Amino acid sequence: MTQVSVRTGTSRAGGASSARYPSFASYVEARQPVLLRTARSLTPNPNDAEDLLQTALAKTYVAWPRIEDHRALDGYVRRALVNTRTSQWRKRKVDEFACEELPEPEVLPAVDPAEAQSLRDAMWRAIMKLPNRQRAMVVLRYYEDLSEAQTAAILGVSVGTVKSAVSRALGKLRADPELTAAR
Repeated sequence: MTQVSVRTGTSRAGGASSARYPSFASYVEARQPVLLRTARSLTPNPNDAEDLLQTALAKTYVAWPRIEDHRALDGYVRRALVNTRTSQWRKRKVDEFACEELPEPEVLPAVDPAEAQSLRDAMWRAIMKLPNRQRAMVVLRYYEDLSEAQTAAILGVSVGTVKSAVSRALGKLRADPELTAAR
């Protein structure tokens, strides 16, 4: 769960109602999981729900000094969530336009599975021709999708070593005649 970041320099002064949540930050810290569940019920995408909650909390922060009864904070934020979601929904409706013809994607020729497998086999044969160290770096970088830093840490070498060895290995793969013929 992503935490909503809140920074405030002031807190509400005095009053029995402010004892429960002396500051906006304490309110957000205490109620964020519940409010995030409410936001997730309003939108199917979890990332949109987090954005929705962030927007509603920003509106609540602006109104914080005017809120008299802190027992009603959840209701205030829920109303801000619903109103913000309704506004987003209405704006999105305006952005959509009907057209006479639907744009069709360009049809790409189907890839023959036998040719694809042949290319994969040729690639592995070319990778197996590489020296052990270069082969390990290429596999970690491109098959395991690790970063250069992660690859360097696993192999116990510097990032520069990974960069140069992978560059040399890719050069050898590009020059491999079996791979050139398979492409």
